[in-house]
Order: sequence, then structure tokens, then C-alpha cells
Amino acid sequence: MRTKIVAGNWKMHKNAEETEDLLNELIDKLPSDKEVRIIVAPTFVNLASAVDHLEFTNIGVAAQNMHQAESGAFTGEISADMLKSIGVDTVILGHSERRAYFHESDALLASKVDTALKHDMTVIFCFGEELKDRQSGNHFNIVENQLNDGIFHVEEKSWENIILAYEPVWAIGTGETASSEQAQEMHEFIRETIRRKFGSNVAEDVSILYGGSVKPDNAKEIFGKPDVDGGLIGGAALKATDFAAIVDGI
Repeated sequence: MRTKIVAGNWKMHKNAEETEDLLNELIDKLPSDKEVRIIVAPTFVNLASAVDHLEFTNIGVAAQNMHQAESGAFTGEISADMLKSIGVDTVILGHSERRAYFHESDALLASKVDTALKHDMTVIFCFGEELKDRQSGNHFNIVENQLNDGIFHVEEKSWENIILAYEPVWAIGTGETASSEQAQEMHEFIRETIRRKFGSNVAEDVSILYGGSVKPDNAKEIFGKPDVDGGLIGGAALKATDFAAIVDGI
């Protein structure tokens, strides 16, 4: 049975003091009686303190990115071993902002996935179509290609350490909105695509998160769809009350 997950991607927000304050609020406000895996992804400089702060809670910590190399002359980059050494064993890869602003290709992401899995890390693998793809009716092809080129090369057993996050880029900050029906339609397509490649066991066990604009007022409707297993939350993850309300929507 697949796991319900709500992950908060803090992006480039919150300094050290603000991070501690938000973590304290989350500890206080997040429901403790929900069967849901809760993850937060602060900035790199605050990961170690977040791990320490959350040690005796049900909140996990993820990194927002990592480099594909084991080590080397890569100024400003972070390796899997560095993350594991501070207690971080989950990493977000392929986020739409990494793809758009830092030009991360599917081939590069495939290499990052391999490195993360080699280090027994859990990968939250992001993918999704842009507005032009949705408008041209090419959205299913784009998503299938991103899956094929970015993560479908892994062995079947590796799916135990993979979480998928579908991001409808066209519905994030564009003024366009995605309905819960559109979310379900794509999640169902993703699960069927996995089934064709890896079989029903993998398809039914993998958690597929929705990475669109999830807010307290639409979380329950979106999470209620049969193939939506939770969310990768952006802006609403920076407010403890909103994030707690979203978790409560599972």
C-alpha cells in the first residue's frame, strides 16, 4: 500500500533564525494522528540544524538538490555523501525551477538519480509540462518522455526509494489553474505508464505527489483523487498554519 506524503519545498527562503522559528511552529501545529509522511526541505545551509531540531518528531528533512559527482572541483555544489553525513537521506531532483533556470536536462537528472540511489537515498523526482505543451495537447508526451529519459532506466527494486512529483508548470504562477480532475487525469496516466514499464506492483506502490498550487482550501479535493498520494508544496509550506491545514487534508 502506497504512502501518503506531504513535502514542503522551502526554496530560497528562511535564514537560520527564521528556519528555527518555522520548525517550532510546525512541531506545534502539525497533526500527529495522521497516517502521512511529512517532509520539509530547507536551504542547504540550514539542513543540519533542521535535522537536529526535528530528531524526535515525525517530520523528515530533504535536500532541494545535489550534484551527480561523488566529489571534485565543483565549486558551490553538494554531494550525496555530504548530505548523508548530516542525516539527510532524501533529495528533490528535477524540480521545474532547476530545469528552467539552471537548464538541467533529463540526462543530467538521470545521472543524479543514479548517484542518489547508489547512496541509498530517497529521490523525490519532479517532472511536468509547460503551458505551451498543455495548449498544444502535447502534455502526455512531454511527461512520458521526462519519465523515460530521467528515471525509467532504474532497476525495479529501486522504486522502493522513489517518490514522483508531477508539476503542472503551466498552472504555477501563470494565472492558469489546474482542476482536481486534471490532476487526477495526469496522475492516472503516470501510474499507467509505470505499469506498462515495470508492472502493477511498482505502479500501485509508488507514491505520486501533486506539485501544483496546493492550498488549504483545495488540498482535500485534490488529495481525495484516487491516484494523488499527497503534494509537493511550495509557497504554502512557508506558513505553518497553511502547511498544517494541507497535511490535515490528506
